[in-house]
Amino acid sequence: MDLQKAQQVAQQSARVAGEQIRKFIGRPLQTLQKSSPHDLVTEVDKACQEAIYEILQNAYPTSGLLGEESVAPGAVAASLAVEQANQDLLWVVDPIDGTLNFIRGLPACTVSIGLVVEAIGVVGVIYDPMRDEMFSAIRGQGAFCNGRLMHVSTEQDLASSVLASGFPTGAYRGRSAEQIKRFGYHVRNVRAFGSAALHLAYVAAGRLDGFFENDLNAWDLLAGAVMVEAAGGRVSDVVGDPYCLATRHIAATNGKLHDQLLRDLDLDVPLA
Repeated sequence: MDLQKAQQVAQQSARVAGEQIRKFIGRPLQTLQKSSPHDLVTEVDKACQEAIYEILQNAYPTSGLLGEESVAPGAVAASLAVEQANQDLLWVVDPIDGTLNFIRGLPACTVSIGLVVEAIGVVGVIYDPMRDEMFSAIRGQGAFCNGRLMHVSTEQDLASSVLASGFPTGAYRGRSAEQIKRFGYHVRNVRAFGSAALHLAYVAAGRLDGFFENDLNAWDLLAGAVMVEAAGGRVSDVVGDPYCLATRHIAATNGKLHDQLLRDLDLDVPLA
């Protein structure tokens, strides 16, 4: 398969969706609640996904599509959708990652598109339309931002690191808050931009040293996981097992900090 062509098609579709985000940010016509009061969707999310799907299916008519707005709300439905997806050739799409930011007019909402071939993530595209930054990667071929090669940071000390995290929409909000509080005492700072895809792109670009969050979905993570690894970093679940499409609790770092991050994510292990 020509992965560079696939990357170009994903970038094209991300730009089309990004135009809609720029046009309607801060003023969607309709906002609906999904699985919880923290989990929202707008008509723009759905329109962006339809536009992305049309481009991807025209280019790859036999490919499968796994998108946030075509799966029932909630973690159980998301996990089941991943299990049932044909991963021989599968596009994984989040048309607006950071919907709450989009609704409130906060400029941290992205388009995330990843490609899975034979159960392996091989292409990742994350587009920030508000800054016109196109992050993209092909497994084993490097990661780029607007054509410039990206590398993860070289930070080796967790105390000097800048991490990112977020608050999931479901039952893990309390655990996430405790983890963020814990890290807040002994790292340089913790950021929460409200878009997991953007966090992962920033780890790949060396702007952040690491990212962790609980209870995310494949469409939040796939493209960014490909990107971080292509930029020289490491991605796993929070106990250190390699990232896969079913991973929901994520840890992504420059690699040098990974073991330290995993140790401190475990709330049952006291700090040294």
